[in-house]
Amino acid sequence: MSATLITDAQVLLTLEGDRNAATRALAGTLVDTGRVTDLDGFLADVEVREQQMATGLPGGIGIPHCRSVHVTEPSLAFGRSEQGIDWGAEDGPAHLIFLIAVPEGSDEDHLAILAKLARKLMRREFKDALREAPDAATVVRVVQEDVVNA
Repeated sequence: MSATLITDAQVLLTLEGDRNAATRALAGTLVDTGRVTDLDGFLADVEVREQQMATGLPGGIGIPHCRSVHVTEPSLAFGRSEQGIDWGAEDGPAHLIFLIAVPEGSDEDHLAILAKLARKLMRREFKDALREAPDAATVVRVVQEDVVNA
């Protein structure tokens, strides 16, 4: 797994709008950092995955993800939503959203990121650290320590 899975530029602490707007905003950070080459093509790939099964998890979590030819390297974008965004979870809206993007054919990276993140999201300390992070650098540090380097 890449040591630079997430950067400060891939963190949005005031994510707003519906699921589509939020996904577009997070994907835009990946375009801006050169990790996604075609925003609309990538969003279409994310939508195909979302149609298979909602990616909202209990406890206010959203994890949209996909493999795409438009992704240059395994990447993670993070957004935090004060009001919450409907991500299809039965218990309500998501407040912590992780957009996982990996290149087409990178099944191992995709599953590794998803598994590590899912395990950490079961821990209250990890979620609280992300909810309380005062800035993007803190989010990146928490994700690096608890997901990338774990």
